[in-house]
Amino acid sequence: MSTYLLVHGAWHSGQCWERVVPLLAAAGHRVLAPSLTGYGDRAHLLGPEVGLDTHVDDIVTLITEHDLTDVILVGHSYAGLVISSAANRLPDRIAHLVYLDAMVPQDGESALDVQPVTRALIDRAAQTETPWRIPPMPELPPPLGLFGVTDPADVAWLRSLLSDQPVLCLQQPVHLDNPAVRAIPRTHIHCVGAAPEGIERRPVPPIQPNGSPAQVWELPTGHDCMITMPAELTDLLLKLA
Repeated sequence: MSTYLLVHGAWHSGQCWERVVPLLAAAGHRVLAPSLTGYGDRAHLLGPEVGLDTHVDDIVTLITEHDLTDVILVGHSYAGLVISSAANRLPDRIAHLVYLDAMVPQDGESALDVQPVTRALIDRAAQTETPWRIPPMPELPPPLGLFGVTDPADVAWLRSLLSDQPVLCLQQPVHLDNPAVRAIPRTHIHCVGAAPEGIERRPVPPIQPNGSPAQVWELPTGHDCMITMPAELTDLLLKLA
């Protein structure tokens, strides 16, 4: 049995994984898909003081309180930052890092560094009465949809899960100063369907930090593949068990 810890991205909640969790569990694995502070069942905690460090603390606390080891830590989108810093703090408990269509930072970088397009979101929020919060991205015409989701029923369900994103999440830097984190194997899963203008993916270096060849897989779908291709995503994740 492996332990999968699935970390959602910006604006989402742990509910976005509900089509993947039972598939991994049916294969005999332990699966946790928490909502980070400010989202889902913790939406009431949303505030200007919530940032990347808050979300890293969420994951570190969950791992330590549940005494999790050999964790396959999956970060979607913004959560690529979260899992990076969490692994930096608990490298001996992480068996594998999975960057799922995710931001992949270097030490000291923020979301602004990895995805400069987020500057426009912060600037737009600054012109409102609540400059600390960024509303979810709008639905776009197909094939872009809402985070790559285009089925009307799925779009309505996804919209019900979304919360605003605190600006501080995009400004605080990742910490990757623990040499032990470099030994953790990595896998990158890219969603190669349509993407909004301005979203750029950094090339994956051919060699992982641990010296192994890079492992990059692709899914022919939009950004929220856990909603649009849950079975195919699960099949990839099970290869890491």
